[in-house]
Amino acid sequence: MKDNIERRVFGFFIVMLAILVYVAATAVRNIQRSIKSEAWVNKTHDVMIHASEIVSYLHAGDAALRTFMITGDNRDQASYRNAYSTMLERQDELKALTRSGEEDRELHQKVLDLDNLISNRVEIARSVARAREQEGLEGVRKLYVSSPDVESIGKIERYVAALNGEERGLLSQRDVDEYTQALTTKWTVYSGVAVNFVLLAFVFGLMRDDLHARRLAAKALEDANAQLETKVQERTAELVKANHALKQENLERRWSYQALDHQGRYNQLIINSIAEMVFVISRALNVSRINPAVVHQTDWQAQDLIAQSIQRVLQLPPEAGGASEQNPLSQAMRDGREIQDRPAILTTRSGRTIPVRFSLVPLHDQDKVVGGVVTVRFQEGVQRPSPQSSA
Repeated sequence: MKDNIERRVFGFFIVMLAILVYVAATAVRNIQRSIKSEAWVNKTHDVMIHASEIVSYLHAGDAALRTFMITGDNRDQASYRNAYSTMLERQDELKALTRSGEEDRELHQKVLDLDNLISNRVEIARSVARAREQEGLEGVRKLYVSSPDVESIGKIERYVAALNGEERGLLSQRDVDEYTQALTTKWTVYSGVAVNFVLLAFVFGLMRDDLHARRLAAKALEDANAQLETKVQERTAELVKANHALKQENLERRWSYQALDHQGRYNQLIINSIAEMVFVISRALNVSRINPAVVHQTDWQAQDLIAQSIQRVLQLPPEAGGASEQNPLSQAMRDGREIQDRPAILTTRSGRTIPVRFSLVPLHDQDKVVGGVVTVRFQEGVQRPSPQSSA
């Protein structure tokens, strides 16, 4: 979601940048056009001013020429020459103004045509001045009859008026174009700014939604951390409690093992302290433990009897009413019953046999017989062997 919002915001900014670039390019292009148009307008006004001044100086020179024809005064002659000279300068400036530029080619041709008319008028004026100087008023009258100057001046005036009219029309059309360009620029800028504001509003909305989502995510993360911290504390407390219980259990188990060890030692001490001979046997009738009385009375050592069948030292007669080959100990172990004070024959290590009485107490583990304890005592009146005599 974060990457999606970033891509959308980046896309909006790219669009805004493109709009700004377009608006800026349009504004710069229109400004350049306006600058170019303004230069053209100034140039057109200069053309019109120069054309009007040409007509003005033409009238001034023509008036001074008429005065000179009447008076013949050199001052009047100098006046018309100055006027015509200034007119020719304006004509040269007008040709220079219209000489460059593709759109001025037609105007320049018209200026050249005007230059021909003015050149003709200047030649007429010079001819009139020479006729006045050489032949006087009569020569001027003859010249006017042959070439009247009024028609020449009127033609120049009409030509200049038409030229200025065309330039005014072009100025009016240029004003309309400039106004259209200004409107286009204005609406382009306004539209670009409006669209950018709308895009900024969208970006602001996206960023606000993103910030709100981030706050919610942060709050959810904070709540999750709090819940996790609570669970960690609970789990820690459980682990501490379990550890304490485990330590207690280990301690109790150690105490139990110690108690069992002590009990085993006590049992061994008890067995060792019994004066009668004690054999601890397995379910298979193999000897697993004896007390010292067995060693003293039979001279058998523990290593001689451990893991050996008890029948090696104790021969048992069969039970009354039972099978002759069946061992009473095996039958009693199988049935899980005791045998009390039964006769048997004890064999010492030296091979001597002695009549004895024995008893069996089965050992139970979870209701199963796993072994038994056989106690053996001598019958009354039978002499007990000593280790020295048996040796």
